[in-house]
Amino acid sequence: ITSIMNRVRNLKNKYRNEENITDEFNYTKISADTTDNSGTVNQIMMTRNNPEDWLCFLLKLEKKGVPQMDVSLLNRLIGRYSQAVTALPAEKYSQDESYARILVRFAELKALQDPEEARDQFHLARLNCKKFAFVHVAFAQFELSQENEKKCKQILQKAVECSAVPLELLETALQNFHLKKKQLLSDEEK
Repeated sequence: ITSIMNRVRNLKNKYRNEENITDEFNYTKISADTTDNSGTVNQIMMTRNNPEDWLCFLLKLEKKGVPQMDVSLLNRLIGRYSQAVTALPAEKYSQDESYARILVRFAELKALQDPEEARDQFHLARLNCKKFAFVHVAFAQFELSQENEKKCKQILQKAVECSAVPLELLETALQNFHLKKKQLLSDEEK
């Protein structure tokens, strides 16, 4: 029995040491990775995995170029936003503004590639984060850009009915819609 116990203890020590070496190797590999930001993503996911950290990371990634002009950057951003949406459970973060911003920006980026997929993403954002007026305005802006004025107006009116906040944002968007402006909100109003 003593012999068996010693052997078990030795095996435990051996595996514990190997795990530590593997963890150190992975950490070094993650830290050294700067091309695809997987180290940052892994760090976000392994620590708090919250919308604020994801949004900060994604916005920094967007500053590396102009997605409308750089297909490679656009694809990388869509992949990372998709990863963020998957990593953040809607039932936990539906009341979080950063989460709502991630969903909206993901839909806006998808609109550059595939309007139908973008529409699905806007629906998802509106379904999960209906209390935020900017979510509704972004979806309405998308529909307006697709020349679907009836749907645009309908989205804004439903947002008012469901008491999305701030109400002033919705009122301004509706006013600009009635004035036939192509942008529901100016940069200052946003």
